[in-house]
Amino acid sequence: MVLADWAVWLRHPDPAVHLRDAYDSDEGFRQIIAAHGGVVPLVASCIPASGKRIQHPLAGDIGVIGSPTNIKRQFGAIHDGSGWLVRMHGSFGRMTAQTLAVWTI
Repeated sequence: MVLADWAVWLRHPDPAVHLRDAYDSDEGFRQIIAAHGGVVPLVASCIPASGKRIQHPLAGDIGVIGSPTNIKRQFGAIHDGSGWLVRMHGSFGRMTAQTLAVWTI
């Protein structure tokens, strides 16, 4: 939900309103990811109408990073101009991983 929260902070309508309160555990969240076929299609389904998929991220862009084949190792991330930030136990941390998809919103 951190990517949706970022979109809201940027003054977009909540792109994940349909997912809020749709799960109450990590297992429930994983089931939603699996139902969408991975994090990339899940995030793509939540991109604001003004967003577009791009190849090279800039500061503020959102993306999915991680394993192209293991959906349990894919993460939503925000680019800070130098690299990817992901939510880690109540704060943000830098993560280096393969970029799977990027959107500007």
